[in-house]
Amino acid sequence: MAGQIPQRFIDDLMARVDVVEVVGERVPLKKAGRNFSGLCPFHQEKTPSFTVSADKQFYHCFGCGAHGTALGFLMEYDKLRFPEAVEQLASRLGLEVPREGADDPKAQARERKRQEGVNLLEVSASYYRERLKMPEATTARDYLAGRGLSSEIQQSFGIGYAPDTWDALKRHLVERGIGEAVQVEYGLLVQREDTGRTYDRFRDRVMFPIRDIKGRTIAFGGRVLGDAKPKYLNSPETPVFHKGRELYGLFEARQADHRMERVVIVEGYMDVVALAQFGIRNAVATLGTATSEDHLSRLFRLVSEVVFCFDGDKAGRQAARRALETVLPLMIDGRQARFLFLPEGEDPDTLVRREGTQAFHDRITCASPLSEFLFEQAATGRDLERVEDRERYASQVLAAIARLPEGVLKSLMLSELSRRTGVDQTRFEALLARADSPAASARDASLTAEVAAPLRGEASRGLAGSLSLVARVLQLLVHEPGLVSRLPEGEDWCPQEEPDGRLCREVIRLLRAGRYRSAQVLLAHFHGTEEGERLAVLARRELLIPRRARGAELDGLVAHFVQHQRRRSPREEIDVLLAREKAGDRLSRDEKQRLMVLLTELRD
Repeated sequence: MAGQIPQRFIDDLMARVDVVEVVGERVPLKKAGRNFSGLCPFHQEKTPSFTVSADKQFYHCFGCGAHGTALGFLMEYDKLRFPEAVEQLASRLGLEVPREGADDPKAQARERKRQEGVNLLEVSASYYRERLKMPEATTARDYLAGRGLSSEIQQSFGIGYAPDTWDALKRHLVERGIGEAVQVEYGLLVQREDTGRTYDRFRDRVMFPIRDIKGRTIAFGGRVLGDAKPKYLNSPETPVFHKGRELYGLFEARQADHRMERVVIVEGYMDVVALAQFGIRNAVATLGTATSEDHLSRLFRLVSEVVFCFDGDKAGRQAARRALETVLPLMIDGRQARFLFLPEGEDPDTLVRREGTQAFHDRITCASPLSEFLFEQAATGRDLERVEDRERYASQVLAAIARLPEGVLKSLMLSELSRRTGVDQTRFEALLARADSPAASARDASLTAEVAAPLRGEASRGLAGSLSLVARVLQLLVHEPGLVSRLPEGEDWCPQEEPDGRLCREVIRLLRAGRYRSAQVLLAHFHGTEEGERLAVLARRELLIPRRARGAELDGLVAHFVQHQRRRSPREEIDVLLAREKAGDRLSRDEKQRLMVLLTELRD
């Protein structure tokens, strides 16, 4: 509602509210003399330094310096704006917040209507929870038990049951003076157009209350127990529920861990609840819609990293591409987005039950960063040896980069695109600058023609980023056989189990024999074989590394392999890879596969 909250009301409110109660509902507190103490919710600590004073109605942390009143605590802890924090404290005492100058009858009517709707939905949520305890809900209880959901998780998410009758909820609400018209407006009843008769929208369904960030019930989702369709049913749009902005499980996730830094976006209610049952409490779900910019803006106000979780099939990939388009404009520095694809035929619910908590955590850890997914999906279905396909590849990636906000990520993505295509970064930057002008758009098809020219001028080049580390060693040796003198004695450093590993060892032996001083003679030795064709491909791919830097490049690759050879402990190898990934170092596809293999072996 418009209008300023009178200071006298705020003063009276602060005199009546108890800071110990407000803080104690969110932070475990213990009596310590005249005060209360606990672990500070605003920084990591093992020894309590957070104190709440009932006498002074004040909290203070001697570790990080956080301090304030009950009002300030709500604003900081629940991430509320000042008016919202005042309203939440007032609702605890059953007070209506007055507004100076708020004499607009329409605004007052809207606010009253909104509050009535929230109260109606809370009464309905309570009704559904009570019905779950009744004999008629045996099938619903068996279903929840069969899904492995504990009573604690059911209580945490407020799960209930809608009876298999046409008007059970309607009669319950009417008895409490709530008219049918209001029930229809807030999606609890369906009204037939031909007769005007009404009946309960949700019947014989397990009920999941959908809560807003403050924990207020604003809608419902129901999972059918019989053969009725649809299998899952959501409330329609109402004055308090807009599915394009709300996320199922967000309130519960924040209650479980106020300091969470990462959120996993999954598809449905049961995915969220099943993950919570296995200790993964940072999952949320969209409500029958694709992830919207409103969804992501809300999440990025609370966390710095979002992980999109999709099925690995074609539909999942399409959904991931839509999510990529949505998240790009929001990727300011400090934010991360990742993409996790599950095995075909699996969803988070089934997979976490089969593999367990740690395995699912490992999959989240190995999820592809936004940059990697962007480059991979742009290359899908394209032969990057063909200039025309490379033009489209570069154009698609550049169009995506153009949607990124200015910052370090955008600069790094341009640098990576330059490295993968061999086109000077300044050319891409110039194209983006032109696309920002009123006469052009980075997403126009004309951008393909702009990118084409530099790519045609370098048609013989390959995409360096598509080579494995062993292939890069082999490419260097094919172009400059003399570099073999820089290699260490023996061949143990070269992993022969990897693609190109055996061929690389054979080439090294031939070069050391001294009979192959040029790439032409080396290729002639393998003429007519698969190995010869592989070497010919590498020979045609122009090295983008300056000649003076090629020796150092080879030394670095060898050092990498030697380092891996020395790491005999799988646990140590896992720790190194995870540390690199956490530090923002992009793991290659081979390294990510190696990490998953090691994690699986360790669990076995």
